[in-house]
Amino acid sequence: MKILKIVKFKSWILTICVIILTISSYSFISPLVLSFSSPQVKVFEQVWKTVNENFFDPEFNGVDWQAMRSRYAPLAAKTNSTEELAVVVNQMLAELNTSHTHFYTQAEPAYYQIAGIFRRYLQKTIKPFLPNEKLEYTGIGIYTEKMDDNTFIKAILNGSPAEKAGLLVGDRLLTVDGESFSPIKSFTGKAEREVQIQIQRQSDSAPTTIAVVPQVFNPATMFLDVMKASVEVIEKEDKKIGYIHIWSYADPLYQEQLETELVFDRLKDADGLVWDLRDGWGGATPDYLNIFTAPTPTITSIFRDGIKREYKRQWTKPVVMLVNRGSRSGKEILAYGFRKYNVGKIVGSQTAGAVVAGSPFIMSDGSLLYLAVSNVFVDGERLEGNGIIPDVEVALPIPYAQGIDLQKEKAIEVVLQELSN
Repeated sequence: MKILKIVKFKSWILTICVIILTISSYSFISPLVLSFSSPQVKVFEQVWKTVNENFFDPEFNGVDWQAMRSRYAPLAAKTNSTEELAVVVNQMLAELNTSHTHFYTQAEPAYYQIAGIFRRYLQKTIKPFLPNEKLEYTGIGIYTEKMDDNTFIKAILNGSPAEKAGLLVGDRLLTVDGESFSPIKSFTGKAEREVQIQIQRQSDSAPTTIAVVPQVFNPATMFLDVMKASVEVIEKEDKKIGYIHIWSYADPLYQEQLETELVFDRLKDADGLVWDLRDGWGGATPDYLNIFTAPTPTITSIFRDGIKREYKRQWTKPVVMLVNRGSRSGKEILAYGFRKYNVGKIVGSQTAGAVVAGSPFIMSDGSLLYLAVSNVFVDGERLEGNGIIPDVEVALPIPYAQGIDLQKEKAIEVVLQELSN
């Protein structure tokens, strides 16, 4: 009996200890448990898991990915919006030190642009998160860069509202309709309505206000439209220099348009060409170089009027490639081949060194994770993290540049030098 009582007593003591331990543990973790039920932390967990299962390198580029979860989860728990969460998530993703790896929200144009690039793949999953279920956004057609808490225009899409209104690369953005600049929020609901943008054009000048009329951009077609708008023929030193800016190469349509312009349309009579691959998105494939490198037969067509028209789908005249830090991915592969096959000179600044393959993943709140899912080698060489250094390097400081494009000017100069040789 005594033995039985002792066993019961020990069992009772053990039960009490378990209860105390459980209560203590619950009181210790309950705030964390509660925070993990928030929408932001659920998305954080989804991002972490997606990377864990899909990032191309099982060693995570030498990063302890489990430790990253422990480090950044408490920070994610303190966020109150997707935009705040994006800051934390992108800090975590930056630990991987890999391109094509970024978290985007509906508050930035890149979200819609990537969705446009991968629209066939994302169509069903992203549709419920889009206003009116349409893949579009309202804006003025600019790329911006933050420097010392100031926002500057670093690129302007050709034919965009910003270009038409007279905004310039280098302008410091102060306000839009009296409020702080936001790339999406500042223009939402204001399509075809004039907005007042306050800028500073020089570091010592007074602010000035420019009226701009935002438009609705369709990411599926916008880059082809601005590519067409970029085409010009610059007459200098009795020569005609053709110019075209390919903002995105993530569809064969862009290469088709380039070849149409060179063979049949506005650039066919130019004496030389500046092929501008700065900024925007990549996606190009190596065979896009064929128009400059692969010999083709000459086709002669004779219509009823009896006039002979000759077409050769190859550009044999001087061409200069223009690149910068915004030239990425497939565009860098083109730059690599452009140099290897001695097509022409490369002008500008070093490319991004962003040459892996990325894929988009839509999170539960509609945000978008762009993730590197495949390593890439070009002729056995890894360009990721390195980039292409131009033959002729030209710096292009952004703040207060007043629209002066030193890189483009130098590219034209190099074409003229090639023509004079």
